[in-house]
Amino acid sequence: MIVATTCCILLVLWMLKISQTDPYVKATLNLQGSKENGNILYKMNCVSCHGINAQGLVGPSLSGVSKNYSDKQIISQIVNGETPPMPSFQIEPEAMADLLAYIHSLN
Repeated sequence: MIVATTCCILLVLWMLKISQTDPYVKATLNLQGSKENGNILYKMNCVSCHGINAQGLVGPSLSGVSKNYSDKQIISQIVNGETPPMPSFQIEPEAMADLLAYIHSLN
């Protein structure tokens, strides 16, 4: 009985977490990004690890990444630097929307 109750509580907490969207992510996803501005941001911040054509160097290739990961996952990776040696980047929602637009263009 205790195990079942604990499992139910954990399931409810997990579902609440999924249903809540981070305000930064929500703000970013509500914007229409500019691929051109995203390309500029990419060249300023990402080229040294992901390559001039996003083919991958120290970091992985970004070609097709938006087919394999949701925008929320991509945002989280960029903002939090979840996989070392990826640094974290704190940018405004407009800039993130631009970067996402550019990443989508790599497909």
